[in-house]
Parts: sequence; structure tokens; C-alpha cells
Amino acid sequence: MFKPQIRIPATYMRGGTSKGVFFKLDDLPVAAQVPGAERDALLLRVIGSPDPYAKHTDGMGGATSSTSKTVILSKSTKANHDVDYLFGQVAIDKPFIDWSGNCGNLTAAVGAFAISNGLVKSDRIPHNGHCVVRIWQANIGKTIIAHVPVSNGEVQETGDFELDGVTFPAAEVQIEFLDPAADEDGEGGAMFPTGNLIDTLDVPGVGSFPATLINAGIPTIFVNAADIGYTGSELQDDINADSAALARFETIRAYGALKMGLIEDISQAASRAHTPKIAFVAPPKDYQASSGKAVSADSIDLLVRALSMGKLHHAMMGTAAVAIGTAAAIPGTLVNQAAGGDDKQAVVFGHPSGILRVGAEAIQQDGQWQVSKAIMSRSARVLMEGWVRVPG
Repeated sequence: MFKPQIRIPATYMRGGTSKGVFFKLDDLPVAAQVPGAERDALLLRVIGSPDPYAKHTDGMGGATSSTSKTVILSKSTKANHDVDYLFGQVAIDKPFIDWSGNCGNLTAAVGAFAISNGLVKSDRIPHNGHCVVRIWQANIGKTIIAHVPVSNGEVQETGDFELDGVTFPAAEVQIEFLDPAADEDGEGGAMFPTGNLIDTLDVPGVGSFPATLINAGIPTIFVNAADIGYTGSELQDDINADSAALARFETIRAYGALKMGLIEDISQAASRAHTPKIAFVAPPKDYQASSGKAVSADSIDLLVRALSMGKLHHAMMGTAAVAIGTAAAIPGTLVNQAAGGDDKQAVVFGHPSGILRVGAEAIQQDGQWQVSKAIMSRSARVLMEGWVRVPG
């Protein structure tokens, strides 16, 4: 006799260029309300992983890194915060959830969910205007501020804000990532874990080339597109259809993680697939985005392509955009050089789906670079709400 399915209150939301299944912590089964194997097993089954067919036919996932995501929210335990936000990146073909980093895109949906689900005190929600939602990002221990539009006391989701990588317009949500240098595995919040703006990265079987290794938004390895045989204008199929290229990127990522001190042995990179990210940059050039839209060189400051969970991302991860904005604001990094050098308080970069603007406030103090915040705009909306069912 097989046990019946259990049903759990859940909301399916798009945030930025990602989507995922959102839960309130106290709606989860008791055993899944704490970190561990029970929670991971439940969320894997919700998404439909591991799936050797890589389709997520029997789950809520979309079989891409952008759509195989889970979020757990609760009233914040931190002073002067409204909501605690925990993000799980679910592997598609492995029974594994990576809890090591944040999802910047889904951050845009966190504030809206928190308002609509009673996680923000009613006296903090204006009848009309913008609700300032103070988010504690539990994965990386950072504060994020979301400015969520509100109409007649409810979240305003519809609007005319267009985001490349998202088909339809929606309401704009401005997000501020405060003090975005990530506290990663003993790095103590160092923005540049090696102490250098540019390092030489030696990768056996691939080569040696300059790299900017930065902890901001999410640990990220930046390399020059030309140094690894690319132009920076590549689209997904140019990379993802090339298994040898993907293997090279993963090798570069692993050796970058080792140099950043995020792992102690190359073999550990496989169990840390979500972080660090690897991205390649290039000066502006004309290209055609995946939608067919023409992106002109004079409309952007630089080109950036980034990989997530072993594949080229269809647009840009929000956390990687924070890293881009931060690195661009610091003269001497590869990102800043690709953008033309000098001080950059904001940059517009080209990604596979189009363009994105991100700003950062950087200062040098006692010889060390610090960024007080990075700012970008995203949008979010509820796709479906009710219950998700999981076999018992």
C-alpha cells in the first residue's frame, strides 16, 4: 500500500529572469523546517530531481539553472529586518541542493511574497507607493532592500518595466544589495580574497591567463573572453552545445575556487556547483541577442557572459550582476578595463538576452576597496499559488 501524496502550501513565482517554488518555513512538514536530509529530499521531489532525462517532467522545475530553484521564507529573526530569505539551487541530474549562495533574480520576488503572505507588519505597508522590505539573505548573511510597488494596499505586479530575458513587461522592483562583499568560508568578507585586483590563474590543460577573483553578490571569477578563445558576444548554443567547452569552463571554475580559498581540493568543486560563478568579459561590440534584438556597441559599456550550474546563462544572474557592477566600479579589474577604465558608478552590459544596467558605490579605505551597495532593477510576479503535491 503506497502512502498518499502530501500537499504543502506553495507559490510559484518569477523573479527577474528566474522562477522558483516559494514556501513559508512553517508551512513545511516539521522534519523539513530545519536544514538536513529531510528538507533536501522534499525539495528535490518538488522540483523533480534528479532527472536523468533532464526535463523535470515529474516536478515543478524547468530543467535549467534559472528554473530549478526553491525559496524558504519566514519572519526575520534579525533586528530591523522583515523577512529571512533562504535559497536552494537544485541540481537537475543529481540528488543535490546547493545552499552556498544567493539568487539575486528571485530576490525581486521575495519582497512581494513577504508582503502578500503576512511576513511584513501591516504598519510598514503603504496604501499606495513603495513598501521598503528589509530582507536578511540567510545563505550569505547579507542585507538586501527591495522597493516593492503597492497599489490599494496590495502588491502591484503589472506595469511597463521591460527586462531583457523576460518576455512581458511588469512593475519595476528596485533592489539594493548592501555591503555585498560575500562572507565566504573564512574569507572574512574580503572582496578580493587574494588581495589582488588581477591574478594569474594557472589551469592545467587549459592555460594561464589573467583573472579577477571577487566576492561581491556571489563569488565570481572573471576572465577576458579573448584569453579563452571567445568574443564575448556568444549565445547559449555557442557554449552549451559544446561539451568540451563546458568541461574547460568547469576546470577553470574549479581552479578559481581553489585560488579564492573556497575549496581546499579540486575535487570539492563538484559539491559546490552554485558558487563560485565564472564569467568572461569583452569590450563592446554589435551583436544579435537571443530574441533577435540588435544590441549596438554604443548602447553598452561592455559584454559579459556567465555560466550557472555548468551552463551558459540565458541572461544574467542577479548576484553575478552585483559582482559585475562592483568590479566595474573598481579601476584595475578586468571588468573595469573591459568597460573602458576610469571610475564607473554604473554600467550597462550586454548579455545573451539583451542589456542590463547595474550601479555600485565603491570607495577605497586604508588601501582596501569597499562597496557600500549595488543597485539594480528587476520585476516579479506570482505565476500560480495554492498547494504543491509530493508523494509521501
